[in-house]
Amino acid sequence: MSEHKELVIVGAGLAGPLLSIYMARRGHKVSVYELRADMRKQDIPAGRSINLALAERGINALREAGALSLIEDQLIAMRGRMIHDHDGSQVLQPYGQKEGEVIYSVARGELNKRLMDLAEQKHGVEFHFDHRLHTLQPESCAMEFKRSHDDSIVRVAAERVMATDGGGSIVRRTMAAYSGYDSHEEILPHAYKELRIPAAENGKHRIDGNSLHIWPRGGFMLIALPNPGGDFTVTLFLPSEGPISFVELDGREEVSAFFQAHFPDTVALLPDLEKDFFANPAGELGTIRSYPYHYKDKILLLGDAAHAVVPFHGQGMNCAFEDCLELDRILDQCGDDWGDAFAAFSKQRKPNCDAIADMALENYLEMRDSVTDPIYLLQKKLSFKLENQYADRFIPRYSMVMFHHEIPYAEAKHRGEIQAGILRELTAGKTSLDEVDFQLAGRLISEKLECMG
Repeated sequence: MSEHKELVIVGAGLAGPLLSIYMARRGHKVSVYELRADMRKQDIPAGRSINLALAERGINALREAGALSLIEDQLIAMRGRMIHDHDGSQVLQPYGQKEGEVIYSVARGELNKRLMDLAEQKHGVEFHFDHRLHTLQPESCAMEFKRSHDDSIVRVAAERVMATDGGGSIVRRTMAAYSGYDSHEEILPHAYKELRIPAAENGKHRIDGNSLHIWPRGGFMLIALPNPGGDFTVTLFLPSEGPISFVELDGREEVSAFFQAHFPDTVALLPDLEKDFFANPAGELGTIRSYPYHYKDKILLLGDAAHAVVPFHGQGMNCAFEDCLELDRILDQCGDDWGDAFAAFSKQRKPNCDAIADMALENYLEMRDSVTDPIYLLQKKLSFKLENQYADRFIPRYSMVMFHHEIPYAEAKHRGEIQAGILRELTAGKTSLDEVDFQLAGRLISEKLECMG
């Protein structure tokens, strides 16, 4: 049994170490418990995407924690979506139109390691690996962890517990047993599998190294994100069951024929296609919605443990990092009154986290279906033009989410819905910008969108 109580964080994934930095900076003794081994000492299978999209919300949270400079050398700027048509043609769709409106590919593992190093070496955070949470008493925050190498029990007495233990959070499932707590999972009928495009012989990327590549095919798609080593992490998103699905790809010949039919320009880029396909598991995709995110002044859920989202807006990590920063700001306002702070965190974050969950699901449809649609392309061009003319009122929804950390997710979703209606009205029956009534555009924007101030 610990001799003194402390602030315990359960989960040493991406959010846990960043949260520990924020809490240690506030003068708290922080310990982090993680069920996996220390990835800095041994290789751990990813089991999930090994590189991620870092956008302004995540960048801002890292910057405020003094962690951004440590990972800048690992960031690869992606200026837009490179759309690959079935005939092999490629078209770049920029994410934004202003300098700096890019998102960054970053290796999950390296980012995780460097955040743990910073927390440990500069802020005195203690990490305990190979500790699986076994029991938790919410009222007392007494915990039992089971050590993986010998199944021995380690008892920990904490002052309070913060859970960043992911979508399968044991802490969230413990809270779910209490009256007044709501938690449910929405599993997408699609799954994902990771593949790899290796670097060219000269160590360079085989395709454009500063784009997020998408092969949209209607009900399914392939994407590829660049890595610093010249390779790409490739992800196939496909229905779990049905005529075109993972269940039908049960042999090497079926996989080869599927890629030849739907992604012919990738076949030469994927020399280990069949090997990787059957070596890597199919991952589940789902959304978790819960409320409240806290129990009294004792327990708080952050990141995927509270609100996992599907990966199609690249905001899971960014939202989790924003959680850490927002909690820090709320504690400043509440004067470390934990009960008030936890309640305020739940109240403030819930509508925003629900909003990004909804937008992530919508973005899946956009990425696999809409990006080659002429109306979509016309509306995207129009949205950039309107942003130039009415920058204080009209910012494309994607830009609000990815490049404007000062705009809450819920506001981005609300304004985005209004803007989508305006774009539909302005482009109805139109095929080019020359046909758009820009006087009407000005009236609609003035009437329906408040100045952002």
